[in-house]
Amino acid sequence: MPSTPVTAANSSSNGTAEEILLELVDEDGNTIGTAEKLSAHQAPGRLHRAFSVFLFDESGRLLLQRRALGKYHSPGVWSNTCCGHPYPGESPFAAAARRTYEELGISPSLLAEAGTVRYNHPDPDSGLVEQEYNHLFVGMAQSALRPDPEEVGETSFVTPDELAERHAKAPFSAWFMTVLDAARPAIRELTGPAAGW
Repeated sequence: MPSTPVTAANSSSNGTAEEILLELVDEDGNTIGTAEKLSAHQAPGRLHRAFSVFLFDESGRLLLQRRALGKYHSPGVWSNTCCGHPYPGESPFAAAARRTYEELGISPSLLAEAGTVRYNHPDPDSGLVEQEYNHLFVGMAQSALRPDPEEVGETSFVTPDELAERHAKAPFSAWFMTVLDAARPAIRELTGPAAGW
């Protein structure tokens, strides 16, 4: 991945991970400061900027990912195509495109903004809290996936009926239904009425 001022500022020259900072925001999404990633998720949580991506294939099926078992937050659960946090000063759009490439090895086609949603979801398994102002994006996945196994345990394209069946049986991220429901108008616009979203 090419280095930008934002990515260069969030990695070190010797390849070791540095402290990851998130943007803290107010209820209107205005940046008010920064916090270290893990501390922002510790109860009661601090409201911070996030993004969620929903990519679809040409048949209108949603790309899900099962989060890798090694992730510190919500490991092994199914969730939307990609989600994460912009670095301070990074636009949510740029962060969404960056993380989709880092996690899944693809660059989304037709990536478009799909609104925002604010939520507070505690994760009972980890004790962490998702207190987020989330920027939503929809787009197309039109190239072969190359998932990073440290980030993604499994991927699957699903129809709305297949999603409902999987959601009834398998664990999903605490935020999944909130972000999916908030993105539905843009998803319907992208996939058309025949896809059933």
